[in-house]
Amino acid sequence: MGQLRPINTSLCLENICETNYQKLFRLIPNLCVLDKTAVGRTDNQPALHLDILERNPYTLTIELSHCFTQQLSELMAPAVKIRIYLDAQLAEVIRDHDRPAVDRVYQNPGRAVEIQEYKWRLNYFLQKWLDHCLKNQYEFSNSSRYVM
Repeated sequence: MGQLRPINTSLCLENICETNYQKLFRLIPNLCVLDKTAVGRTDNQPALHLDILERNPYTLTIELSHCFTQQLSELMAPAVKIRIYLDAQLAEVIRDHDRPAVDRVYQNPGRAVEIQEYKWRLNYFLQKWLDHCLKNQYEFSNSSRYVM
């Protein structure tokens, strides 16, 4: 993640989370009715795997990752864990494969500015990745992640 930093991270973070929600539902229109797993496919790109980790009335927690090889023991990256707030129509990255969860990095609430910047960088990455996935026109279907 580059060193791009918005002037108003609070407003930009909210806007990115709103945009990421919209992009997720464009990418996976039936997200709310999928079972535990689904696979997105497109021509000449690695499969995109979706795992629904938690489902509540107003939130979903998912993990989205590419599979870069044909066997399950292989690299699943970037393995982004996302909390989707259905009522507020926001999608926020909780953690990704390279960086720990926000609550493990910043346990001192007095560091609010650093927390906000860290969250902004995670969600900015998701925004760019979703743009890539939408551009490549992935199509999702209910499927076991073990079926290639």
